[in-house]
Parts: sequence; structure tokens; C-alpha cells
Amino acid sequence: MNDKGTQKIAIVTGGASGLGFAIAQKLVCKKITTIIVGRNAQKLQEAKSQLGEFCHIRVADLTTLEAIPAWVEMIVNEFGKIDVLVNNAGINMKKPTTEVTDLEFQQIIQTNLTSVFTLSREVSKHMIRAGEGNIVNISSMAAHYGIPKVVAYTASKSAIEGMTRSLAVDLSPLGIRVNCVAPGFIETNMSAAALNSDPERKNRVLARTPMGKLGVPQDVANAVYFLTSDEASFITGAVLPVDGGNSIGF
Repeated sequence: MNDKGTQKIAIVTGGASGLGFAIAQKLVCKKITTIIVGRNAQKLQEAKSQLGEFCHIRVADLTTLEAIPAWVEMIVNEFGKIDVLVNNAGINMKKPTTEVTDLEFQQIIQTNLTSVFTLSREVSKHMIRAGEGNIVNISSMAAHYGIPKVVAYTASKSAIEGMTRSLAVDLSPLGIRVNCVAPGFIETNMSAAALNSDPERKNRVLARTPMGKLGVPQDVANAVYFLTSDEASFITGAVLPVDGGNSIGF
């Protein structure tokens, strides 16, 4: 392992696939020691085999809130510090509002919001001691306008953006920058299949995207890396849409 003092250490939740994998790939390319976290050991192992020596894997269910403080402590003991936290893990559910149960709503809030708060709180304690750090949250275009049948997801992502601003105000005086990336329609395996099977929806998406195309996961990864880098040293509390202009398109 590199010298603990100089080597940057990053955590990416949900880092085994999709946007999380692309973010981890970007950080690893920049020779940042990157710990990817997820629930599926096999998926994490497959991701690590592609990401190489700068990638480490940790199997964890971050919705088990009471386990997070000890888990963070363990990471710090092993790696020496945490410089970057990317809160990417999240779940979605498409269902008419009147059919969403209280339990389903709470499960999405617990995964997408509460666990993000708990992990950020615990990691920031160590960042405060170090006098520096970066937290990047992943939001969604669902926080910017109404999308049908995703009420719980929308509530969680709207709250993430508010929490980003509040954390930035609390933590930035202590040397920690907190920002947020709000991806638009990004071409992942899952979304591409969904849009290709619904040409009308795909045309509607592209028609209101001024750049006239879908993004790729690397677009989001580049934005996340920028926000954690020294190039963004005077940016905190920002929500950066990476959406080809979709959120302002008409």
C-alpha cells in the first residue's frame, strides 16, 4: 500500500455497476485508492477484476444504520483516512402513488436518504479531524421536475439536494466541501433497454434535451471527479446537472 499520508482514499457506494462503477473507474484512473461498497460480493469482485490494484471491495448493507459507525472506523483504521465519499447507492421503484405502501416508501427513504446521512455524518467526523475532505452526493433529474410513478424516489432525491446545501454550510468552515451531481438521462444497460423498448418515450426525452442525445456514465464520473479535485476548490453546496440541458429544455 502507498504511503497513507499522501495517497488519496475514496469510498464509492454502489460502486459495482452503472454510474458507481464509472465513478470508481475514473478515480482509479487518477490513481486514487477507491473502496467500492455494495451488497453483492460477486458483483463487487467482478468490478474489482476490471478496476485493478487501486480498487478495494467491501460488502456492506448500509441500510443497517447502527453498523455504520464501526464500519467507518474499520476503514479508517485500515486505510489511515477517508478523503472522498461518493454517496451513489440508491434504489428506485415505479408504481402509481396510490399503490405505494408505507413500508415501500420507507425502504426507499432509508436507502437513498437516511443511510446517506448516517454515512456522511460518520465519515465527516474523521474528515474534520484531518481538516479536509470531499463529499459528493448523487441526485437525479427527478428532484428538478415531476416524473410520474416515482414519488418515493423523487422525495428522497429532493431531500438529498437540500441536505447537500445544509451539510455544506455546516462542514465547509471545517475544510470539507459537499456537492451534488444530478444526472439526466444517462445510457446505462438498464436505461438503454427501457428507452429502446419505448420509442415514444425515447423521442420525448431527446426532444427536450438541447444536446439531442443521452449521456454516458463517464459524463457523470467526470463531473464527480471534478468536484473532488483541486480545480473545484472554491465550490461547495452546488448541485451540478449533468443532463445535456434536459432540465432546462422545452
